Amino acid sequence: MHPQQLCVARSAQEKSRYYEEARAFGRLVAESGKGPGDCRVTLVTGGGPSIMEAANWGAFDVGAKSIGLNITLPHEQYPNPYISPELCFSFHYFAMRKLHFVKRAKALVGESFWRQAANVDFLVAEGVIDAEDRNLFWYAETAEEIWQGIQHWHEASGKPLLNNNEKG
Repeated sequence: MHPQQLCVARSAQEKSRYYEEARAFGRLVAESGKGPGDCRVTLVTGGGPSIMEAANWGAFDVGAKSIGLNITLPHEQYPNPYISPELCFSFHYFAMRKLHFVKRAKALVGESFWRQAANVDFLVAEGVIDAEDRNLFWYAETAEEIWQGIQHWHEASGKPLLNNNEKG
């Protein structure tokens, strides 16, 4: 095997664990509250393949609904088969799709990727955000860590996802 092919294969193998974490996270979100039929907390992804598909699949595994915010492109991305059909939304413009993501985003998986993709230290150095805004960002590697972090943030901010007596 050529060294470059080995590097690509190793990278794909290392990242494949995020597929499984995303699927586990989809199940955790779907099982929150009073179970899969309780849609007060619902998983939202980009509705495409790969990690997005895995998260929708996790919700599907336990019989819960999930949302997909897909994009209409001439030769690319089709909605994955695990999105609840009535909750599959197609956008024509990237900007509108991104607006809906930003409005709803609570978690992104994979610290090594996101520390580089969203370089908070760079944003501070550029004066785009204040130094104390670094505390708004946290990283998790497992589905359980992600879910616990989201719940902790909501509780600390006085906006619990669900009341304790409403949890499944």
